[in-house]
This record gives sequence, C-alpha cells and structure tokens, in this order.
Amino acid sequence: MASHPRDVTAAPPEFLRLAAHPLRWRLLTMLADGDHRVRELVKRVGEPQNLVSYHLRLLRDGGLVTARRSSFDGRDSYYRLDLEQCAQGLAASGAALHPALRREAPALPRRRVAGTRSHRPAVLFVCTGNSARSPIAEALLRHHTAGRVRTASAGTGPKPHLHPHAIRVLRESFGIDLSGGRTQHVDDLAGRRFDHVITLCDKAREICPEFGARRVHWSMADPGTPDRTGQVGYAAFAHAAADIDTRIRYLMPVLNIPETVARSES
Repeated sequence: MASHPRDVTAAPPEFLRLAAHPLRWRLLTMLADGDHRVRELVKRVGEPQNLVSYHLRLLRDGGLVTARRSSFDGRDSYYRLDLEQCAQGLAASGAALHPALRREAPALPRRRVAGTRSHRPAVLFVCTGNSARSPIAEALLRHHTAGRVRTASAGTGPKPHLHPHAIRVLRESFGIDLSGGRTQHVDDLAGRRFDHVITLCDKAREICPEFGARRVHWSMADPGTPDRTGQVGYAAFAHAAADIDTRIRYLMPVLNIPETVARSES
C-alpha cells in the first residue's frame, strides 16, 4: 500500500493554534477594529480580567499582538493587532495545507474604475499637535487613494507649524510634498461630517470631540518629542511614517476603496 506523501501527524501551524481558540479569536477580531486597553476588552468580551490578560499574553508571545504604554495614563497599555504578522500567518497556514492555497498580498488599488459611482468616504485623523502623526496619516491616505477619499487632520492642541521631519520623511520616502501644509484645531472642523475619525494619540483620544462618526484609535508614540533630535529624531519619524503607512494600507479595504478604484496594471 502506497504511503501518503504528507505527514498527517504534523501539528497545525502556530497561527491556527493561537487564533482558533474562541476567546482569542474574539480578542483578535476586536483589535482588528482598532487599539484597545485591557479593561475595554474585558468589558466587551464579558470575561474576567485575569483570563483576558492570560490570552493576550499568549497572543503577544505568538507575535500576533503588541502592546505599548499609554501616553495619557502610564498605568494603562494599549494592545494592537499586528496585521502584517497575521497576514503572513494566514498565508503560511494556507500553504501548509496545500501549495495552491498560498496567497500573495494584493497590489494597492490605484486607478478609478470607469463608470463607477459611489460615496466618497471622509476620514479625519486627530492627534495632539497636528504637526506629525495626523498630517502624515492624512497625506498617505490621500496619496494611496488618489483623492478618492476626503481626508483631513487636526489637533486638540495644534502647534504653529508642521514638524520639519514630517515634511522631510514624506518627501524622501513617499514623494509627497507637504511643505505648504498647515495645522488646525479640531474645533475648526465643527459642523463637518466624517465617516471615520481616527485618533493617533492617547491624549487626543480622551478629549477628541464627537463628529457622529465611527471612532477608531491607533495608539502611536509621538516621534517629535524634545529628546529626539538630529538623525535620531528623523529615524523616529521614518519609523512612525512606515507604521502609519502599513495601517493606511489595511484601512483602505475598510473604506471600500477596491469598489471605486482598480489595481494598477504596472
């Protein structure tokens, strides 16, 4: 009798082992919607904090979830889903089952589909100073969607000017000219309608006014802190911009961009 060509006793891939647990899957699903603190996750899943913390630790050990200390309240930590690791884990799991199930990441949509009409979603990015994180996010979303999304950014306590490193990193890494950009206060946008409001600063999250929109939080460290100067400071901006760019790319399907634009043929 011929032997089976594959080892049927092989353990399932690590991603499947971690994600298949019902509570861990619920936590992953919630974190896919944005960054959350433990107490927020506890409230939403209705399970004891020690149990939630235990499963979050397993997800962190497996590389699917990361955590960073809140800049608003140092006693809190924000948990975040590592979308890149999850994408790689899903691809590896499919390939482990059958080579034909391996899926490569789709190309970013670039060009409008002729004859299509749809709602242009409006997205507002908010941080404290509106000089680094939020204008970078605004510029990258506008860049990747070729203007098919109405974008804006503002601060809860805006600084007088955009940070020079924010302008430089967008120009050098993405070919975006933000030299004429200005900061603005969230109060200046009162009365405007947004579909999504994304806060990138833990402090701004707590005091950002309501815009009647879907609220999402991305907990990100401020790259423009005074202790970061020179090349060290620029490196922090480069890291922040790359992180924001990844988040923007995963945000696009949520905004239904594939329905209004087509993939680049290049």
